Amino acid sequence: MAILPTKTALHSKDKRAQSNVFAFSVITGLFFIWGFITCLNDILIPYLKHQFVLNYLQATLVQFAFFGAYFIGSVVYFLSSVKYGDLIEKIGYKDCIIWGLLIAAAGCLLFYPAAGFRIYGLFLGALFCLGLGFTLLQIAANPYVAILGSEESASGRLNLAQGLNSFGTTIAPLIGGYFLFSHSGTSDADLGSSTIQTMYLLFAGVFFVMALVFRFIKLPAFKSETELVKGARALKYPHLVLGILAIFTYVGGEVGVGSLLINFFKLPEIAGLTEAQGSRYVAFYWGGLMIGRFIGAVSLSTGLARTQKTGLMILIPLVSFVAIGLLTDWTTAGFYSIFLLLTLLAFFVGASLPARTLGVFSFILVVLISTAIFTTGPIAMWCLIGAGLFNSILWSNIFALAIAGLGKYTSQGSSLLIMAILGAALLPVLQGAIADAYGLQYSFFIPVLCYAYLVFYGFLGYKAGREKKIKSIELKLLKQ
Repeated sequence: MAILPTKTALHSKDKRAQSNVFAFSVITGLFFIWGFITCLNDILIPYLKHQFVLNYLQATLVQFAFFGAYFIGSVVYFLSSVKYGDLIEKIGYKDCIIWGLLIAAAGCLLFYPAAGFRIYGLFLGALFCLGLGFTLLQIAANPYVAILGSEESASGRLNLAQGLNSFGTTIAPLIGGYFLFSHSGTSDADLGSSTIQTMYLLFAGVFFVMALVFRFIKLPAFKSETELVKGARALKYPHLVLGILAIFTYVGGEVGVGSLLINFFKLPEIAGLTEAQGSRYVAFYWGGLMIGRFIGAVSLSTGLARTQKTGLMILIPLVSFVAIGLLTDWTTAGFYSIFLLLTLLAFFVGASLPARTLGVFSFILVVLISTAIFTTGPIAMWCLIGAGLFNSILWSNIFALAIAGLGKYTSQGSSLLIMAILGAALLPVLQGAIADAYGLQYSFFIPVLCYAYLVFYGFLGYKAGREKKIKSIELKLLKQ
């Protein structure tokens, strides 16, 4: 005889589900804000390159300082977890997020003297402090979103949250580019300094307000019922170790492409655009991540019927095409629609399986960026713009695959994955050095190598040490 759940049990389950939805809604606000600010680095690079007369290597130190902070912060977090036990298990996700917001606010305040005194080193210091705050936010927020529901749907939730992150990265080049570059090819120094001061003071205020909001709202608490485990136990999982390298190469490739897009578009043999014109096309690159992540949230969701999924997956690129046509022109929308259709086809080939979709998208990125290296004009330009669509689901899928099955080591594994954001600090600098030595186009071989590794991880690497469990999860997903 089957035992039916009591009304009390059902009510408790409903309350928990509602609490999870509210928590997810609040956390996605963080994804939007740090996406917006992170993408402003792509606008700061050409601006500071002009103002301080920097070469490509020196200009990409912007990304080195910002993402280098991720590495330093994650190393400190990881070593403390090895010696004392996991920090999140001790203080909780909520307090970790609050501290991250306060540190990020302090970093934003440092932009005021940096712009006022026009000291490049102080800009780098402000970026480093801002990156430290984002490190804590990433370590806490990504696994928190992943555990607000079933493991099978973790990729879908992360893709939805990352979609809001990409909305921030989409509008940031438009807003930042308008205020910094709208008065000439490159903004007047005094006007640019005051603009930077105003923008980052506003960001500091937003972070302080959000810290207060998180202080007083209630969020579901997730803490391990076992004792705090010391030592680097998370590294015993091969799929996590390979996932760390996957995050390293992914962020290095994505940031490397985004950092040099405006300079790439300026090349006479590509498009000969000004900084102001180029910044608008950078928005297409980051906007592609937003579109792809929203499609990914639908494709990788476990709560929709197959017909509903298909309909929504077709609707999103269709709405995107119409919106681009209305906001720009139909010729631009026509070029972009080629990549929208290719994205949709890639999702169907991925069959709602996170790993397969990761492998397919990475392969397409290898093809697109290689084409941009060996061609010129609109073809090269649009191949790099279209790459944004295929970068879309990589972070979410890698992260979800890498922390799957870690249990009580999830937070430690998360800190190791955030540590791998070091790739965004080192690889763009390496790309900048190659650009100085051999030319900007050939520097994009670095992202090609990055995505080639992700092809391996998507098809083979994620299985390391856990083949049986993966097969059972994939069978569940394919039956839906």
